[in-house]
Amino acid sequence: MWFRSLTLAGAAAFVAVAAVPAQAQEPDRIFDKSTVWRPLTPNDKLAVYGVDDPAVAGVACWYTQPEKGGIKGTLGLAEDVSDISLACRQTGPVRFSDKFKQGEVVFSERRSLIFKSMQIVRGCDVKRNTLIYMVYSDKVIQGSPKNSTSAVPLAPWGTEPAPKCADFLKG
Repeated sequence: MWFRSLTLAGAAAFVAVAAVPAQAQEPDRIFDKSTVWRPLTPNDKLAVYGVDDPAVAGVACWYTQPEKGGIKGTLGLAEDVSDISLACRQTGPVRFSDKFKQGEVVFSERRSLIFKSMQIVRGCDVKRNTLIYMVYSDKVIQGSPKNSTSAVPLAPWGTEPAPKCADFLKG
């Protein structure tokens, strides 16, 4: 009987993992800082990652997330907490590759073996001509209120004028 429940749990885990969409890019690990020392296993860390917006050239985001060490962290079994900070900036002339919807996913990553994911989404504040990025972590079962927001006012770059994000919104 225990074998059958284990098999069902394994099948459910496989389906849940397979249902997570593949991310378009791998984030660049910039650096990390140990926060909790653990003997004989990796320490808990705060890790800083950078990711380019795949649909908006000239904009990049950096996020800091805690990473569990220890035996569970080493084996990938520890559930990472939802505390993630975010900063996005214009890094060059802004060029939109396509139209986008408010709240469109820019980057997504699993945060636990099955149920939790972290997502960075993008929107446009039309009145202020500013791209708004929000990072949040969600759980299939109960959700998570922890989030962080960053704004990128679109500005001219060199001799190129600033585009209007409103011109690239769908609908």
